[in-house]
Amino acid sequence: MRRHWDIFCTVIDNFGDIGVCWRLSRQLTHEYGQLVRLWVDNLHRLSCLEPAINDELQCQVIQGIEVWHWQKNSEVFEQIEPAEVVIEAFACELPGNYLRKMLQRNIQTVWINLEYLSAEPWVKSYHAMPSPHPRSGLIKTCFFPGFEPDTGGLIREKDYELQRVNCNKQAILQQLEIPFDRYDAIRISLFCYDSAPIESLIELLSELGTPILLIVPQGKVAQRIIALFGYFRYEVKMYLQFQQLTVLVIPFLEQRGYDRLLWSCDINFVRGEDSFVRAQYAAKPFIWNIYQQAEQVHWQKLDAFLDLYTVSMPLQMKDTVQELWHSWNGRGSMNRNALLKFISLAEPLEQYNRAWFEQLAKQNDLASNLVQFVENRL
Repeated sequence: MRRHWDIFCTVIDNFGDIGVCWRLSRQLTHEYGQLVRLWVDNLHRLSCLEPAINDELQCQVIQGIEVWHWQKNSEVFEQIEPAEVVIEAFACELPGNYLRKMLQRNIQTVWINLEYLSAEPWVKSYHAMPSPHPRSGLIKTCFFPGFEPDTGGLIREKDYELQRVNCNKQAILQQLEIPFDRYDAIRISLFCYDSAPIESLIELLSELGTPILLIVPQGKVAQRIIALFGYFRYEVKMYLQFQQLTVLVIPFLEQRGYDRLLWSCDINFVRGEDSFVRAQYAAKPFIWNIYQQAEQVHWQKLDAFLDLYTVSMPLQMKDTVQELWHSWNGRGSMNRNALLKFISLAEPLEQYNRAWFEQLAKQNDLASNLVQFVENRL
């Protein structure tokens, strides 16, 4: 049934929060025929993922989705009627005047707090648990995405696998303007936080003695890398060469373009939540840079995922993955042997990751689980 949805998103993690919300909004609209209003407080970040966005407009319709610039204390909510389904993404708080109008409504509203993704064991116990709002008495449901049954699942478009299998890698490389003579190099995409040991990675990659093409999107990380080469400014499509390492700075890609980049690389460094999930779907060897949290809470989340992800890995592969992931996230120093081992295991890792994707694909995706949950409540 066609329902009206309001999705609220505050941008905290640069691209992870809005990346998830934009993919979810598109899937609800295009695959399930839902009417979605997306409220986001930083349109500039969304415009990086969707170039059609005009970050100076208060309201616009993009790909059938009504996109609003969410401004705090805005009077626009006095004229807006709450939707049948209200999603607070990642524990952002609803505007007070919007919440008051929810209270005044005589019809039922499904109110969902879409939580952060985690592989921690407790997630299954708390998924879909009702939580009464302390002031209004309205019931809010905590919806936890996850990697296992009895969670909310992961965002996955119905035609994802078909697109991945049928992708033309050579065409993708040509679109990125990668010269033909570099097609045979080990292609590595790098998307990470500033906290990652980037300088160590560049040094190690340059010393491996094999041709490597490192593809980096424009931004702070690209700036740090080009500074290592003695440059102070960079341009997109810029090539830097050091020994057998070539660094290519590319424009920041919209989401479908980024998916294609992951498919066409041999190894993917990813971060946060959105690119982390897409790297798993790409079924290529990947290294996750987790978002740092106070009191080292992120270590628990990192290890919880590693425990789940590596449970069926051969011991050598498991040890190599854990060592490299830990050092990339600041637990120990990166070393040449760990990186060499990881690269040498690229082929069996890809086979393992295909099986991992097939395991994930057996579960219902996040959008379908949300739609089914809503229909059971209304």
